[in-house]
Amino acid sequence: MATRDVENIFTDIVERAKAMDPGNARKWFDELSVLHFDGGSIGIACPDESNARFLDENCRSSFTRAAQQITGHLVTVDFVVGTGDRGASSEDAAHIGPALHPDYTFQNFVVGPSNRLAHASCVAVSQSLGQTYNPLFLYGSAGLGKTHLLHAVCHEVHHRLDGAVIQLLSCEDFVNRFIRAIEQGNITGFHSQFRTVDALIIDDIQFLREREQSQEEFFHTFNALYNNGKQIILSADSPPNEIPSLEARLISRFNWGLVARIDPPSYETRVAIVQKKAHLRGLHINDEIAEYVARQAQANIRELEGALTTIYALATTLSEPVTLELAQTALEGQIKLATRHITISDIIDVVTRHFDVRLTDLQSKRRSQSITVPRQICMYLARSLTKHSLEEIGGHLGGRDHTTVMHACNKISESHDSDPQMQALLGELTKQISQAQQA
Repeated sequence: MATRDVENIFTDIVERAKAMDPGNARKWFDELSVLHFDGGSIGIACPDESNARFLDENCRSSFTRAAQQITGHLVTVDFVVGTGDRGASSEDAAHIGPALHPDYTFQNFVVGPSNRLAHASCVAVSQSLGQTYNPLFLYGSAGLGKTHLLHAVCHEVHHRLDGAVIQLLSCEDFVNRFIRAIEQGNITGFHSQFRTVDALIIDDIQFLREREQSQEEFFHTFNALYNNGKQIILSADSPPNEIPSLEARLISRFNWGLVARIDPPSYETRVAIVQKKAHLRGLHINDEIAEYVARQAQANIRELEGALTTIYALATTLSEPVTLELAQTALEGQIKLATRHITISDIIDVVTRHFDVRLTDLQSKRRSQSITVPRQICMYLARSLTKHSLEEIGGHLGGRDHTTVMHACNKISESHDSDPQMQALLGELTKQISQAQQA
């Protein structure tokens, strides 16, 4: 096959993959190139390791389906870095540090009054690990940019310090690895993995609650790193002294350094975020459209991103440029909701009908997936579409505490970001809730 034919086919594959998965489509996809196309296999060259990992973890399915649809054959897809010397294989992952989101850099972070201290402290820490603000504790509601800043620190450290060893993971992952180490009798290996790093960065540390043995282990890990001048960065949904069932000695240590709060962005910051996120997706919007989206999506940054994804998907489907009219059509019934009138009962009614479950099932202690997923979706939608507190939401669903509700919201939010089917389902449920409320 001629080189030009291969390049044209590859261009069509990328465009089809973008259309299939608008939530993950990025401007830098245009920098991808085809290394080889033979024997039912396509090798795709990526700008760097973080790009390759992003594609491997989030876009493999859409690129594979796109390649098979364009070529009419069964095709496998491999993402590799540069000339193909290194790939995004799981074998390499253990040697090159955490999988970083390519968009989550300081350059792509929009600074405003709500996050200025958190941003400045992360920049300072990335420039002098273990010497400034140690530990650094970031807190704020979901979707305000905490994870973005954690990844940005890692990007900057890797750029500045070749060979720096960083562990970036969720609190849930830390606990699960600790449990596996106990089961396998390999506590020494666990200590070696987490107590010899240059920086330990843990997201959602609030999930250490009510885990006495894990808290004990983290206490000693914290001390070992701190005493050796290694950097510790933590994030949570609340300040240290408001995390329930957390040992006093951990609360004390979390307060040793800097505790920085991130608040919801102001209108002006939201406009800037919309413009930045649109640019990253290769989506051309003017100031009027950015201001419209910023007015409609006020809760958090994920809501802004969701709005842009919807606009991008409609523009791609219609093959039309983004205008204010198209944006209004795309977002009609999705984010322009009279949220103050939507009740948790409205949400529960729609979700129970869709999944064919009963309210008593959602309020029960049953943990089967057929019940857990609808229950978590109810919590996520209640958090997004009403002004009820986490405690109030939990009260409607069996008296669950606020950390359980936050965990459910985070799980569904992550699924929304990575799974197009979940994204479509949440959009449809939101539309039904809005229509029911207006009826």
